[in-house]
Amino acid sequence: MLFPTMLVGSYPQPDWLIDRARLAEKAPPRIRRTDLWRIGPEYLEEAQDDATLLAIRDQERAGLDIITDGEIRRESYSNRFATALEGVDIETPGIVPSRSGKPDMVPRIVGKIRRKHAVEVRDLKFLRAHTDRKIKITIPGPFTMAQQAKDEFYNDEAAAAMDYAAAVNEEVRELFAAGADIVQLDEPYMQARPDKARDFGIAAVNRALEGVTGTTAIHLCFGYAYIVKSKPDEYAFLTELENSKVDQISIETAEPQFDLAVLEKMPSKQIVLGVIDLSKMEIETPQVVADRIRRALPHVAKERIVVAPDCGLKFLPRDIAYAKMKAMVEGARIAREEAGG
Repeated sequence: MLFPTMLVGSYPQPDWLIDRARLAEKAPPRIRRTDLWRIGPEYLEEAQDDATLLAIRDQERAGLDIITDGEIRRESYSNRFATALEGVDIETPGIVPSRSGKPDMVPRIVGKIRRKHAVEVRDLKFLRAHTDRKIKITIPGPFTMAQQAKDEFYNDEAAAAMDYAAAVNEEVRELFAAGADIVQLDEPYMQARPDKARDFGIAAVNRALEGVTGTTAIHLCFGYAYIVKSKPDEYAFLTELENSKVDQISIETAEPQFDLAVLEKMPSKQIVLGVIDLSKMEIETPQVVADRIRRALPHVAKERIVVAPDCGLKFLPRDIAYAKMKAMVEGARIAREEAGG
């Protein structure tokens, strides 16, 4: 099918589950923020399961072709996995500059990074058990996790990233074995720190995907729209991913208006095209969504386009997020019919 639709990953968590106002007060947490959950620890997993079912059903009702778990069990896209690894101290965090240059509380690397146990495999199995559609799950990428930590052990960012990559590789293999159709690495810091990404980012991503046979994606973004108010008109790091093992590259094109001719430099990759602007509460019309898909067609074969929002829907009101998903599905249908698919 042409122009299949899916989320980048996250969906709004219910207010009864997590304190959404406090969640949005600061940048996404790198350390654990268990204080944000409204449900006590003895009932939290059950509550998260119930909220995940709501996210699955909303995606199905909206008509998405590929379903995620909505990242409902996470305080942020990266902290749940990154704080579950051996070699990090999460009780006494360190401080490093965030991608915006502001001080950021992060895990301290105090020993060799290793994966102790599966982190998201139960999430994936739960998702697989509750939908008959194709499914995707997301995991933070090794380069970004290395940038979101204070290294007091390796004294070598590349070496730290490669050990993060080994941990990610173990998780990705188990996620595919548990039934994932797509596993996505979230790597926003590649765009934020392009020089370091060129030095060792591709090597880390390739190590994370070593020996993996399922469909893989990587998401690069400029940051959540509620934090980043002005986005650049080009990616500082993007076409380098043509040399990576990843199958799909997920990018923003709805809010930032850059020249999509750059996509011609990634001829072997599927493009996950961001067509929903998360900086506005207004709901796109299906025709606007179709127009955003059409913009890419001179530069990417229609068979290589997947349709998605620019980034995660986590910080939108749920009714707005749902309406934007519906518009995205309908816009993709219009473009599909025009393209003969």
